[in-house]
Amino acid sequence: MPTAITTLRSTLATALANTAVWSVFNHIPEIPQANSLVIANDDPYILVNSNVKTAIAPTVRFKLFLLVPLMDNLGNQTKLEDFYLAVMQKLAGSGLTINITSFSAPAILETPSGNLLQSEAGIEIISEWS
Repeated sequence: MPTAITTLRSTLATALANTAVWSVFNHIPEIPQANSLVIANDDPYILVNSNVKTAIAPTVRFKLFLLVPLMDNLGNQTKLEDFYLAVMQKLAGSGLTINITSFSAPAILETPSGNLLQSEAGIEIISEWS
């Protein structure tokens, strides 16, 4: 079911909420935190399909940044794989029309509060203009 662009970020954050496991930020926080999921605009942000005569349905693109503590390689990989699975399950149950483009290879993110391991997921959501 399409969700309006004006409320889409909040709707996505609510769908991805998992308070016992991670924090969800519907914006880029000043200092990224371990065990969090950050929703950011992708580029291009909004795609417009104007070839349809009955409606012009926008596709909104986001990047999800999955952040976990930096541990040994196996611990990091296992935690991120669990994170991927949980995110996929949350998105499947969200009721949103979503295309997940990919999950990136893990990379180290240096922050003032310590190093994190991050992975990115690209998603596209069919939305509506309201």
